[in-house]
Amino acid sequence: MAVSIGFVIPVLNEQAQIAGLLRQLREDFPDSELVVVDGGSHDRTVACALPLCNHLLIGERGRADQMNLGGRVASTDYLCFLHADSLPGVSAGQLQAYLAGRPLWGFCRVRLSGSHRVFRVIESFMNWRSRLTAVATGDQMLFLQRALFEQTGGFDSIPLMEDVAYSKRLRRLGRPLLIMEPVRSSSRRWEQRGVLRTVLTMWGLRLAYFAGVSPGRLWQHYYGR
Repeated sequence: MAVSIGFVIPVLNEQAQIAGLLRQLREDFPDSELVVVDGGSHDRTVACALPLCNHLLIGERGRADQMNLGGRVASTDYLCFLHADSLPGVSAGQLQAYLAGRPLWGFCRVRLSGSHRVFRVIESFMNWRSRLTAVATGDQMLFLQRALFEQTGGFDSIPLMEDVAYSKRLRRLGRPLLIMEPVRSSSRRWEQRGVLRTVLTMWGLRLAYFAGVSPGRLWQHYYGR
């Protein structure tokens, strides 16, 4: 028996991305529920998304809180948390096959959009790390049973590293299912900030988080506020 699938997409000033993503999701996953949660965009994100999704929610800015709001509204068996600049590589039929065994949670491999060879190296390390540690990042479309989402209370309400924190809680309940078909995610943050600088920043943030630095301080450092 097929399971129902919902995509929860937190957005902030994503007018250039959101309409194309929603159209593609509707084409690839015609029976899915599309939930967009805006965190106070100043552009036309809301206007672009409104006619193309099942639910358009306005919430407090913050990816964790936005995803929690969307997860509470979605009514499907499984919730897939997806970034606005990412697109699943798995087909609807393949995803149904992965979920037929009713896994508790899981995530996808990632493929960065940039064509330079350095992005193949970066994504290889990302995939190796996530598979070894059972810790996913937001680029990897973390998914889980809606009942488990409700049971665990969703993402930690923190400004950064919410995906890492939630993965660490979920892995205590069981190993994640890894979907081999990668999510194609934008390499724009590396291209805008510089590859080396971004890699060092991300690894520095991760190490600092594991060392006990608060997500609030990491957020201030990352966004320069």
